[in-house]
Amino acid sequence: MNDENLIAAADAFGTPLYVFDEASLRDRVALLEETLPARAALCFAVKANPLAIPLISPYVHRFEVCSPGELRICQNVGVDPAEIVLSGVAKDEDLIRGLLDAGAAVHRYTVESRRQFDLLLALAREYGRPLPLLLRLTCGSQFGMDEADIRAIIAEHGTDPAVDIWGIQQFSGTQKTSLRRVQRELAKADELMAALAADYGFTVREFEYGPGLPADYFSEEDPTATREHLEGVGSLLDAMAFDGPLTLEIGRGLTAWCGTYLTRVVDAKTNQGVNYAIVDGGIHHITYYGGGLGLKAWPCRQLAAPEGAPVEEWTLCGSLCTTNDILMKAMTVAGLEVGTLFAFDKAGAYCMTEGVSLLLSRDLPAVAFADGDGNLTLVRGPVRTDPLNTPSMP
Repeated sequence: MNDENLIAAADAFGTPLYVFDEASLRDRVALLEETLPARAALCFAVKANPLAIPLISPYVHRFEVCSPGELRICQNVGVDPAEIVLSGVAKDEDLIRGLLDAGAAVHRYTVESRRQFDLLLALAREYGRPLPLLLRLTCGSQFGMDEADIRAIIAEHGTDPAVDIWGIQQFSGTQKTSLRRVQRELAKADELMAALAADYGFTVREFEYGPGLPADYFSEEDPTATREHLEGVGSLLDAMAFDGPLTLEIGRGLTAWCGTYLTRVVDAKTNQGVNYAIVDGGIHHITYYGGGLGLKAWPCRQLAAPEGAPVEEWTLCGSLCTTNDILMKAMTVAGLEVGTLFAFDKAGAYCMTEGVSLLLSRDLPAVAFADGDGNLTLVRGPVRTDPLNTPSMP
């Protein structure tokens, strides 16, 4: 969005405010489609930005949900169960029973452990429905299973009619800038899938991979380097021995660029020679992966800077009563005063949900959508959090 539209959004809906822009999202998806394999289906990781589901829905094939709350959000905004990949390390039996009781045909269930597999197998047999499964291969963390566990499941149940094991899921983490790391992970998956075919006659029919596409928050992003990285990931995927259906689970790499956070100055002062501006937002609303306490410069800019106004350095602080609530240190600002408006870019993934949202019981910001033509719609007003911190007394 251009600055004029952002200023109009702040004037219309107030601040603090999140604005999510469909045009930016559409451009990002187009870039992914240009650089990644044509056979790849895009699966949006809902945890990256649940609020953006209605905007992104026309551009992706599936949605990965990792909690009952994320599933309810998808249901409430009309996502078809056939587009849902039900993931998560702590799967809820009652939740799965609810889906089965409702006859919901979920696209895939991921399997994070042998215990999860046994649960899904028992439910599949109880309901007489062969549940479609993806077995998650660990990358050395609490997520997924060792190769030995996957082998054991395939050896025992690869042809079991009670379940429908489609293949392998692999996701190691976010912000992966190293193509060598991606190459190692894909080679490991290729080796496992080849071994399952050779040792058990099992054919993998789908491979779901999380490429962990990075977003550069703290420096001027180079569009050429971004494209080169995506093309590199695409080439590595094309070079895999596995040539079957491929799903790419992407969160940050899809929506980071579509979001802007707006906040205004509500007070300004100078303490011991340092200029401090207090804004109506703070770290309970906005945070960036890898950059806390103002130690790295966030993608922040002043909107509608007055021409010819004196330029000074200001430290932007949020409205929380903690010295940790620092958004920007020594930021150059022109003519700062109460009402000065700031925009934080690349706020479309995780930035709005990873903050300390309940501290001080301050309201959550309003949310606006901008459609492909820049038309603004308020989709959520400010949300009070004090009820969540209020005990129910007898």
